[in-house]
Amino acid sequence: MTEQTDLLNTEENGEPSITLGLYAEKAYLDYAVSVVKGRALPDVGDGQKPVQRRILYAMDRMGLRAGAKPVKSARVVGDVLGKYHPHGDQAAYDAMVRMAQDFSLRYPLIDGQGNFGSRDGDGAAAMRYTEARLTPIAELLLDELGEGTVNFIPNYDGQELEPEILPARLPMMLLNGASGIAVGMATEIPSHNLKEVAAACVALLKNPRLPDEELFSLIPGPDFNGGAQIISPAEVIQQTYLTGKGSLKVRARWEFEEMARGQWQLVVTELPPNTSSQKVLEEIEEITNPKVKAGKKTLSQEQQQAKAAMLALLENVRDESGKEADVRLVFEPKSSRIDRDEFVNALLASTSMEGNASVNLVCIGIDGRPKQRSLRDIILEWLTFRTQTVTRRCEYRLNKVNDRIHILEGRQLVYLNVDEVIQTIRESDDPKEALMSRFSLTERQAEDILEMRLRQLARLEGFKIEQELAEKREEKAKLEDLLANPSALKRLIVKEIEADAKKYGDERRTVIEEAERAVVENKVVDEPVTVIISEKGWLRSRQGHGHDLSGVHFKTGDKFYASFECRSVDTLIAIGSNGRVYSVPVANLPSARGDGQPITAMIDLEAGTHIVHMIAGADNTRWLLAQDNGLGFSARIADMTTRQKAGKAFINLEDKAKIMRPVALPDNTRYVGMLTKTNRFLMIDVNEVKALSGGGRGTILMTFDAKDTFAQILAVNDQGIMATGIYRNKDVEDLIALGDLQEFIGKRARKGKTLSLRMKQATLLPL
Repeated sequence: MTEQTDLLNTEENGEPSITLGLYAEKAYLDYAVSVVKGRALPDVGDGQKPVQRRILYAMDRMGLRAGAKPVKSARVVGDVLGKYHPHGDQAAYDAMVRMAQDFSLRYPLIDGQGNFGSRDGDGAAAMRYTEARLTPIAELLLDELGEGTVNFIPNYDGQELEPEILPARLPMMLLNGASGIAVGMATEIPSHNLKEVAAACVALLKNPRLPDEELFSLIPGPDFNGGAQIISPAEVIQQTYLTGKGSLKVRARWEFEEMARGQWQLVVTELPPNTSSQKVLEEIEEITNPKVKAGKKTLSQEQQQAKAAMLALLENVRDESGKEADVRLVFEPKSSRIDRDEFVNALLASTSMEGNASVNLVCIGIDGRPKQRSLRDIILEWLTFRTQTVTRRCEYRLNKVNDRIHILEGRQLVYLNVDEVIQTIRESDDPKEALMSRFSLTERQAEDILEMRLRQLARLEGFKIEQELAEKREEKAKLEDLLANPSALKRLIVKEIEADAKKYGDERRTVIEEAERAVVENKVVDEPVTVIISEKGWLRSRQGHGHDLSGVHFKTGDKFYASFECRSVDTLIAIGSNGRVYSVPVANLPSARGDGQPITAMIDLEAGTHIVHMIAGADNTRWLLAQDNGLGFSARIADMTTRQKAGKAFINLEDKAKIMRPVALPDNTRYVGMLTKTNRFLMIDVNEVKALSGGGRGTILMTFDAKDTFAQILAVNDQGIMATGIYRNKDVEDLIALGDLQEFIGKRARKGKTLSLRMKQATLLPL
C-alpha cells in the first residue's frame, strides 16, 4: 500500500493523479488479462475461445443447424461482428474457416460449402463466395443452451445477451485441441479420439482415483486429424500427460507399391500435424537444388554431401494428392536395388515427414484462471463443469414441470366445475379475482383459465389433461430424485456421455507404435588419420599416423598450430572466444593434398567472435578446459559435440578472462600441473578437477597473486615431466621425476610454490 501511495500525486484541485509507471503497469496488466481470457486460451468447459463461441452461438441463432440451408459466410461474419465480437472481419472469418477445415480440427464444427483452403497452405476464398452451416457434432455444444444450463451476459453494447460458456456434453477441448499464444503463456493441446475421451470421462466419473495406468490405457495418446504415427515411447507420452507439457515424435505413414519388372515406389499417405505435401516437396527441392547461404561464396560441404546423398537415392517425387486421396506423395528410387529401409530413413531424416508435436496443456479453468493442467486434471475439471450443467438443467426442467403441473391442476378444476366457472366469469366484473376467490386459484392459474379457448372445453381435452398431469408428476418425481441423489445424477451423466460417444464417435486414426527416430548416417570407414591444424584455422587430414609434418606447407602468413592422431570416426571440436563450442566430424575434413579448408566454412560462427583453440579425438577422451584466471573443469569430446552448426554455449567466461589451450587427460594421468607467469607451480590430483558434462564456469584450480595468470597447464603421470629451454645459448632438456615434484603437490585452489629451473624460457612437457 505504501509503494502505491508513493506513486500517487495530488493535483492542484485536490484530485489524485497517477504516475506514468503505475498507469503503464495497470494498462499492460489489463491487456494481458484480456489476451489470456478473451482471445488466446480455450475454456476447459466447452473448449472454445471467445470468437469461436460467438460464431457458434450466432449461427445457432440464425437457424443454421445441420440440415438447414447454408448461407453466405459474409452474413454469419456480419452477425458475429455486429452483435457479439467487435473486431476485424478477417480475423472472425479466419476463425470460422479453421472451424470448417477437416485438416485443422479432428471434429469440424462448421460445414463449409466452397473453397475453405487446403492443407498445402492455400487460403480460403473470400467470405462473399463461401457458405456455411453447423455440423451435426456442433449439437454437443448448443443443444442445451435454452435450458438454464449456463449464464448469459450482456454483449459489448448491452443490446444483446450472449452465453458466458457453451453447455458442452463432451470435453471438446481435448477432442479438437487448441493452439494459442497469450501474454506470458501459450497453449498447444493436441486432438484426441472421441470414443477414448468419452470412455476416460466415464471411468473417472465412476472412480476419480482411477490409477494412471488405467487412464492411459483408455487414452494412449493424441489422435491427429491427419492420422500419422506417434513413435515416442509410452513412458514419454504418459509423462507428458502427467506434467501437462512435453514433445511427442510423430512420423508419416507410407506403403510400398510394387511395379513392373521388379520396380517399386514409396507412397506416403499420412503426414504429421502442421506438415503438408507442398512443404515436403519444398524441403526436397532445397536439398537437391541448394542455394548458397548468405555471406558464403559457395555451397557448404554439408550442403554438397546432402545433395549427393539424396540424388544417389531419389529419382523422382510427385504429389498425387486430390479428391481420391487427401495425401499421396510418390517417391521413385534411383534403382530397385536400393535398400527400402535406407530409402525411407533418408527421407524421414531430411524432411518434416518426421518431427515433433509440442504439447502444452494450458487452459482457463472453471474458476476463470489460466493454468497448466495434467490430462487427469482437465477431465476431472470438465466432469465438475458437466455435473454443474446437468444439475442446472434438471433444476430448470423441474421448475418448468412444476409450472406446468400448476397450470394443469387449474385446468382440471375447470373441467370438474365447468358450469360454475362459466357462470362466475359471466356474472363478475373482475373475473380473475372472482375465480381466485371462488376456487382458491392462483393468479397464474386464473389467467390461464381466462385465456382458454372454448374448443378446449371438449370432453376429450379433459382426458388429455389427466394423462399429461400424470406424466408430469412422474417426471417431477424423477427430477427430484436426480437432484436429491448424486449417484442417480452420475448415472444420468454416464448414460448421456455413452450415448453421445455411440452417436458421434469414430475409430482412431493415429497409430501409436514406438520406433527409433530416423537419422542420416554417413557410412565412414574407421581408419587412422592425422588432423593438421594451422594457426589461422585451416584444417586438413592425412591417412595414417606417425607422419613427419616438418614438410607440411601453409599459406603465406600462416603456420602450424597442432596435429592430432585420431580415427576417421572421431570429432574435431573448435572453441570460440565467447565460450561456445562447435563440432565437425573428422571424416568431413578435406585431404592434406592442398591447403585444406578454414574452420569458418564448416560452422556458423557468431558475429564478433573467433576460434581460439581446436582439439580432436574420440568421444570418450577427457580434456581440461581452463581460463587464465584459475577457473577450470573437465569434459569429454562427446559432451562438447553438437549437431547445431551455430554451436552451443559451453564455457562460462569470467570478465576479461581468456581460454587456455585445452589439455588432454589420458587414463594414466595422476596430477594436473599448473605453472603461472611468475613461475609458481602447483600439482593437484586429477580427481579434484570437477567434471561438467553440460559445461559451465568450473571451480578454482589455482589461486594467484595480483596480476598473475596461468602460463601453462599439463597432465602429469607417474614418470614426471620434461622441462625444455635454453641454457648457455643451447637448447636443453631436463627430465624431472615425479619424486622430485612432491613439494609442489597440494590441494586445489592453493598458490603453489616457486619452480626454479637452470634454463631460460622454460616449457614443461608431459611424458
